[in-house]
Amino acid sequence: MVLPAVRGTFRAIAATVVPEAERLDEAGWAELERLVEKVLEKRPEAVRRQLRLLIQAIQLLPLLRRGRPFTRLTSAERTSFLAGLEDAPVLLVRRGFWGLRTLVYLGYYARPEAGRGIGYRADPRGWEARRPEVTGSS
Repeated sequence: MVLPAVRGTFRAIAATVVPEAERLDEAGWAELERLVEKVLEKRPEAVRRQLRLLIQAIQLLPLLRRGRPFTRLTSAERTSFLAGLEDAPVLLVRRGFWGLRTLVYLGYYARPEAGRGIGYRADPRGWEARRPEVTGSS
């Protein structure tokens, strides 16, 4: 498992990437984390270790400029810091953040509650499920 060791930082990152995540209760966070862990369990241990390291680095790097860890920054400071990672000159950092952001989106939007909240109505019948019944009147 990746997230237990970095849970606080991961949640702060998630709430910065998807601000609506701030409103999640403990059950919502648990579901988000379960979905992320389910994806990560299929990845090699080396990838999981790198992700943990990236999250730990995100927590500590703001100490150099702001004198506070990521979880103690304001929302605006967190957003600015993550934008810097997104545009970092080092390709590996950009890719790492892209992957982390993708995991956050997956965890948040794959929850059934999020789908209902945004009006997502997937159906195995596809678009046919959305077409109104046509009655035959001649």
